[in-house]
Amino acid sequence: MEAFHVPISFHFPYAFPIPTPTTNFLGTPPNPSINGSPWMDARIWSRLPHRLIDRIIAFLPPPAFFRARAVCKRFYALLYSSTFLELYLQISPQRHWFIFFRQKIPRNNIYKNSSNASGTSDHRVEGYLFDPDSLSWFRLSFALIPQGFSPVSSSGGLICFVSDEAGSKNILLCNPLVGSMIPLPPTLRPRLFPSIGLTITNSSIDLAVAGDDLISPYAVKNLTTESFHIDGNGFYSIWGTTSSLPRLCSFESGKMVHVEGRFYCMNFSPFSVLSYDIATNNWCKIQAPMRRFLRSPCLVEGNGRLVLVAAVEKSKLNVPRSLRLWALQDCGTMWVEIERMPQQLYVQFAEVENGQGFNCVGHGQFVVIIIKNSDKALLFDFCKKRWIWIPPCPFVGNNNLDYGVSNYGSEFGGELHGFGYDPRLAAPISALLDQLTLPFQSFN
Repeated sequence: MEAFHVPISFHFPYAFPIPTPTTNFLGTPPNPSINGSPWMDARIWSRLPHRLIDRIIAFLPPPAFFRARAVCKRFYALLYSSTFLELYLQISPQRHWFIFFRQKIPRNNIYKNSSNASGTSDHRVEGYLFDPDSLSWFRLSFALIPQGFSPVSSSGGLICFVSDEAGSKNILLCNPLVGSMIPLPPTLRPRLFPSIGLTITNSSIDLAVAGDDLISPYAVKNLTTESFHIDGNGFYSIWGTTSSLPRLCSFESGKMVHVEGRFYCMNFSPFSVLSYDIATNNWCKIQAPMRRFLRSPCLVEGNGRLVLVAAVEKSKLNVPRSLRLWALQDCGTMWVEIERMPQQLYVQFAEVENGQGFNCVGHGQFVVIIIKNSDKALLFDFCKKRWIWIPPCPFVGNNNLDYGVSNYGSEFGGELHGFGYDPRLAAPISALLDQLTLPFQSFN
């Protein structure tokens, strides 16, 4: 199965420079005369032991790995070799990439079986993988995901999909690189659009589903949290642990960020941050910085810290309007400003954004800021302290696309939303989940 489609090159219209990649996937500079080099003598390379070749291949990024599978039968079979996958899990570097999906157009899901009566909706599920190092886009297909499911989170190389239908939520964990999918037991409480947090390690999985409790067929209220846990030591809790949400909480459905054993989500009116401690099963509220002057606040993970990204706007401030980043300190209650968008760039950004708002997603050293109702996005690199405009996704929309109306049928729009994603060929936690769950059943 060919998981990746060839990326497309772009022209960049904005003033801030975008670096041109000078290395290929193997990390070596291109050399037009490499075929004549004695270093590429087949008599040398043909004698390399297989275990050394496997170690080299394990370091390849996924697009290069899938291209390498076309070289020979042995390379093709590596994806199914338990010996190679064990080596891969030990030495393959973590990649701070992103995966994006087309935003679904909201519709009423209170009533079950409320799908489009015309039956003409295109429910193809595609993901768009973005490599922030090379500024490349790749397309991934999710052929196994049934209609009526939406992506809500990602961790450990797996992407979490949840059912759109109101009621107990069915949850699927999918690895698009190998085409695997694992269903989890459904939640116990009926909900509409809950916020979902997911964190996966090589030996454990924790999942939290919070808010949007259906208190009647026509009303929802943020009341409870359900949690799911399983680990390699044999301990598991399948939606058996519940906790109450803080009073009068009003967080944005679907968005949770995991940092150091806690899930975080934004609370609105006024702005604050809600924190859920996985170990103690307790919620607490953290005051946001400059909460009265924030616009479009977003929480992201950045280099293992919780980062708040927001525009700051107040006419009487002594500083110009700006976009700022704050990091939550180890004490868990104080914020420190760590970065501010350069003013010249902010002028460009504000002109494009035009008060429509923006969404953010972070992973490792990178933060992507996506302008709503637009194909424009910015990338910030914490390590290099660099802001750059990133190329639009070539697989979504075109110059004539109205980002408020779908050109893919009635289910999807052109606007993107996404998560940090570490593309991996294997997830050890899958073996534990296979023992726990029942065979997959159709949710259509």
